[in-house]
Amino acid sequence: MVHLWVRAESRPNEDRVGITPEGVRALIRQGCRVTVEDSPRRIIATDGYREAGAEIAPEGSWPDAPRDAIIFGLKELPDDGTPLSHRHIMFGHAFKGQPAGQVLLRRFREGGGALYDLEYLTDDAGRRLAAFGYWAGYAGAAVSLMAWAAQHRGQICPPVHSYPSQQAMTDDLRARLDGTQAARPNAIVIGALGRVGTGAADLCTEMGVHVTKWDMAETASGGPFPEILDHQIFLNCILARPGTPVFVPADAVNPGRALRVIGDIACDPDSEFSPIKVYDRTTTWDQPVLRVADNPPLDVMAIDNLPSMMPRESSADYAGQLLPVLSTLDRIDADAWGRARALFDIHVKEA
Repeated sequence: MVHLWVRAESRPNEDRVGITPEGVRALIRQGCRVTVEDSPRRIIATDGYREAGAEIAPEGSWPDAPRDAIIFGLKELPDDGTPLSHRHIMFGHAFKGQPAGQVLLRRFREGGGALYDLEYLTDDAGRRLAAFGYWAGYAGAAVSLMAWAAQHRGQICPPVHSYPSQQAMTDDLRARLDGTQAARPNAIVIGALGRVGTGAADLCTEMGVHVTKWDMAETASGGPFPEILDHQIFLNCILARPGTPVFVPADAVNPGRALRVIGDIACDPDSEFSPIKVYDRTTTWDQPVLRVADNPPLDVMAIDNLPSMMPRESSADYAGQLLPVLSTLDRIDADAWGRARALFDIHVKEA
């Protein structure tokens, strides 16, 4: 019998979850055993899972779960260095040479466990089977516009927070933009045909921001791309990978540019393939941007859990996409799960 253990998220400002009570009910009907950890922060209350038939465990108790339980979460595990003996489903950020990812892989190697990375659950054609991308793009564009509005007040973007609904976020953002009494900026989105880019472009359009939409055809030349510097906001929605061209070179901090805000929604500054060379670390909810230049200002937004700003919508969307894949956990060595495991086996040997 498959035993899925849904852990509570330990990262601050992370209220999302990858399965709903309805999903739990469906898995139990299928013959799965489901344990859900209690969490006072999760956007869906624990009682909903209890009513769906899940066993409820104390928050953070997954290290003591039965060895055959599959631990399911979204973001980072506690960074305590302990060996990991279970099979884990999560976003590991560990296969592109990231320093923290190498530490994570070594923990798996020491404990004998395995990582099934949600980013690499793909179909036969290599397309991801479930993604938060749309909401990452939507929220990333929103924070980037918040940063632009703050600049017009002579400030740096203040801390951000989660919202009870998409409408609450857009109402807040519109008020900030209207408060500047300035014309809306223009923006360029690279990766506009993907999930992330679609979300970013939709938010901009909703806010009355003119959007230039680029995708692979427009960047096939490999650069340079001076057009990016002619826009006030640049939203990068393309994941860093070998062959990705540089969109913003290091000298882009110099005067003579219209560019004021970079929203690196793909957010992979630790990778050598990062297409944005003016910053080197992620930003946080408390400090949403890095100011990398003055006169004129240039701010970089690179928050890596943007969808949690709208945890209800993003959780429901993602859980709906992922449930058909979770329902095949009884074949964890085949298909998408097998491909994810094979990738882990390659990288864990190199860590």
